[in-house]
Amino acid sequence: MTIEKRIENVCKTIYDPEIPQNIWDLGLVYSINVDDDKNVDITMTLTTPSCPVGPEFLNTVKVRVSEVEDVNKCNVELVWDPPWSQDMMSEEAKTMLGMELNRPILDGTRAPQNESWE
Repeated sequence: MTIEKRIENVCKTIYDPEIPQNIWDLGLVYSINVDDDKNVDITMTLTTPSCPVGPEFLNTVKVRVSEVEDVNKCNVELVWDPPWSQDMMSEEAKTMLGMELNRPILDGTRAPQNESWE
């Protein structure tokens, strides 16, 4: 398994303190870069700039990723551009949070927006 995949797997075990989903499926991790010396740079965001546990949460990500086998050190950069939105979430996260998905039906149409399926 690649070091990037191991880091991704660790990110899937770190849960946002306000939303019961992991940071990977929420789309909070924008990029993972590993250099030749196995130093990791993670670019990520938070769901809101007013997150009360922001600095502590970023430190948790840094510590957990630093514990991944072969990682030399980890740096986490917090960015606000692009701003996080629910569109960045995986379908699995949206489903787990009970959000309506407007997926195409087999015939290519979409679910009616204001009509009942019954």
